[in-house]
Amino acid sequence: MPSFTDEQSRALANLAQHYDAWVGYARRMRGLAYGMGWKTIAGKEYLYEIRDRAGNATSLGPRSPENEVRFNAYQETKDDLKERTRSSRARIEETSAICRALRVPLLNKHAAEALAQFDVNEALGPAILVAGTNAMPAYSIEANRRLVEGGDLATDDCDLVWAADSTTLLVLEHGKSILQTLKEVDETYTVNEERPFQIRNRAAYEVEILVPPSRRGTLPARDRLKPVPMPEVEWLLPGERVEQVVPARGGGAARVVAPDPRWFAVQKLWLSAQAKRSRLKASKDHRQAEALLDACVEGYLPRHRLTREFVAELPDELRPIWNRWADERGFSPAA
Repeated sequence: MPSFTDEQSRALANLAQHYDAWVGYARRMRGLAYGMGWKTIAGKEYLYEIRDRAGNATSLGPRSPENEVRFNAYQETKDDLKERTRSSRARIEETSAICRALRVPLLNKHAAEALAQFDVNEALGPAILVAGTNAMPAYSIEANRRLVEGGDLATDDCDLVWAADSTTLLVLEHGKSILQTLKEVDETYTVNEERPFQIRNRAAYEVEILVPPSRRGTLPARDRLKPVPMPEVEWLLPGERVEQVVPARGGGAARVVAPDPRWFAVQKLWLSAQAKRSRLKASKDHRQAEALLDACVEGYLPRHRLTREFVAELPDELRPIWNRWADERGFSPAA
């Protein structure tokens, strides 16, 4: 597992910088009113704040020096943020292209578009975690090396863990639910009525919502999602999460907030041993798990060491899986 070259590391660092700038501007844009304009009623002009694309608006009163200042300030702020957003987005595209040319780990483009919107809405991390193969590029960037050759190639789906606890709003920040957020990216996203834990778009890209039993009560009701709470998803909540900006195939980038790689890896080992798991998925699970645990042992993930404290936290269901791996490797956790 050779480390990334200086060129790869530099491109990834630049991408993260440009992405952070874009998210900041996009959040400020989101905080502005949808629009603002003058409307003549009975011969008098009134300033209206437009709330949505349907044209719903609220009157801010008749034309006055104060309202003219308000309107001009709004227009100047909006124009400035639009230009800053456009410029930072262009830099993301340029740097993402460099990353792709340098063959760094990549995200699926549909996943990147969705995750970037969750990030703008401030839901990524507090409410949404990235599970499955889409988490692997973030772990590789954290380790400064590709951890699994070919093992970070995701299929046409994205697993998201609903991680909001009782202190988080029942809907995402600023009133955006999961489905609403995805529709901001692509209006063709709808809940799959046959598999109501899944949202998919016209291109058949699937976003699956995984819910730990402890978080079921905070899932947004308005989405009509009905995921089956799975105890094994609970294992993705503890520990120290990984957060990295990852370039996407076909352009763009997104921040990935992924579970603690140690918990992710042991859960993957458990999944790979389940009889109901398909052989193809089980093989990929096992390769990803071993690569992550090896990275922890080798010190490539220094924030995530395999200590006695970590092992002591493992539930009874995972202890035999861990013991088998540790025995095969002759590994003994450090204090």
